[in-house]
Amino acid sequence: MEERLEAILKRYKEIETELMDPNTIGDFKKVSKLSKEQSNLEEIVKKYEEYKDANEKIAEAKSLMSDVELREMAELELEEQTERFTKITSELEILLIPKDENDGKNVIMEIRGAAGGDEANIFAGDLFRMYTYYAEKNNWKIEVTNEIAGSSGGFSQVECMIKGENVYSKLKYESGAHRVQRVPETESQGRVHTSTATVVVMPEANDIDIEIKESDLKIDVYHSSGAGGQSVNTSNSAVRITHLPTNTVVTCQNERSQMKNKEQAMSILKAKIYDNLEQQKNKELTETRKSKVGSGDRSEKIRTYNYPQNRVTDHRINFSIMELDRVMDGGLEPIVTALITEDQRRKLEGK
Repeated sequence: MEERLEAILKRYKEIETELMDPNTIGDFKKVSKLSKEQSNLEEIVKKYEEYKDANEKIAEAKSLMSDVELREMAELELEEQTERFTKITSELEILLIPKDENDGKNVIMEIRGAAGGDEANIFAGDLFRMYTYYAEKNNWKIEVTNEIAGSSGGFSQVECMIKGENVYSKLKYESGAHRVQRVPETESQGRVHTSTATVVVMPEANDIDIEIKESDLKIDVYHSSGAGGQSVNTSNSAVRITHLPTNTVVTCQNERSQMKNKEQAMSILKAKIYDNLEQQKNKELTETRKSKVGSGDRSEKIRTYNYPQNRVTDHRINFSIMELDRVMDGGLEPIVTALITEDQRRKLEGK
């Protein structure tokens, strides 16, 4: 581990030198790239300095143990620094886990009502509300790009972009089938029904991630429509883009400007194509998949929301919390933290 840390420290100092070079200062792209790399290494470097400090103080305390007058003080110092050293070592092990290159990105999220008819669409709306509140708690910005309202409420489909700091790192575990168990408002006998909605979370793809040829696109424009299909905009502002090689279709109609809808649709299209490529790559890396939380399959049942018992259960890590009401109001953090912790544990064991 220390060899890796020394290599990281060396690279960090090299970046500092490069950033002070007059030839680098005038190159915006290079400065941006180096600054980002430096930022990614900074936390590890600072933690390594703490690691070395604790190690030095342990050695100092041990050297004083032979002095009768200072032994008691040295024993206390040794105990304190040994605990500190152990804690720092554990933190460094986690920091040295290879990071997901997408963690810092914004996300494209799609939520669809699945099995359960109207109740599934209502639940899809509840999930969208939950993620909206969670985004607000994290100071993220959420923009709806396309929505198809359910006939009895909620959505049969809703798509949005969520922008902010490290959005993907927290929401990447949300992809899969979400199941709700509750008594629908339309149920006269008071029976508990089970319905599902699916969630897909994709990292926003940058230009460097994927290149799309204009000749591969079919672009249609039409009037935006609201619930029931009625026109809500008299101009052709809504945009539908089809990527012909993959037959990927994206629709965006929530902006009044056709240009803005097209820009958002292209961002979503890139994310979908990039995500498909990542999914294919993950299927090939079978050994890596074994250490992941969940199979990565979009149809995998990942979580159950049980209203009668006020319980949420994440099946991938066998984690339950009796705070469904708080979770649905955006209190997702305990579940997200548990998923991240388990993911890190599995990766550490898989070294």
